[in-house]
Amino acid sequence: MNFDVADLEPQQKYRLLNGGVTPRPIAWVSTTSKNGVDNLAPYSFFTVASCNPPVLLYTQVTQRNGIDKDTLQNLRETGECVVNIVNADMLEKMNMTSAALQLDESEFEFAQVEQSSSCKVAPFSVRQAPIRYECTLREIMLLSELPAGGTVVLLDVKSIYVQDELYDDGLINQNLIDSVGRMGGDAYSFTSSLEELKRP
Repeated sequence: MNFDVADLEPQQKYRLLNGGVTPRPIAWVSTTSKNGVDNLAPYSFFTVASCNPPVLLYTQVTQRNGIDKDTLQNLRETGECVVNIVNADMLEKMNMTSAALQLDESEFEFAQVEQSSSCKVAPFSVRQAPIRYECTLREIMLLSELPAGGTVVLLDVKSIYVQDELYDDGLINQNLIDSVGRMGGDAYSFTSSLEELKRP
């Protein structure tokens, strides 16, 4: 079956992209509002944009009501965040932080996620996260204000935390990180089974 995107409704496009580009890593982004409210939200349109300099990229998909999520608003106002990597132990709490809360409510409190102070930025980190990237805002690029449109956010990495047991001879041990990927719909994938292939 072939789809001409010109014939598709926004939700159809979303489902075909969201369900086919899988698995996707999850950026669990913590920010703080200008009023001091701690925010925590997951984004699965997420990747590395550059290694030198280190830059991360995530995309906020425009909500049907057209209102920006708290994360993007906080980044515009304060310019700082932490990208926390999600493992299997934190999956349910991460999912809880996708709830629509009021501006004065903290997802840290709502989902009972333990905080820890960050080294280079003001927003808290997720204490249990195996890897954390402390970042400052580099650039925001609005691609579309239409429903299911996208805003690309580029983040300069200022500090990287890796749990001691995961760091081995200059590498992050992929068998221990236990990271979670986002699939289409409400599905997630796990990294309990890995296979290594040498490059030709």
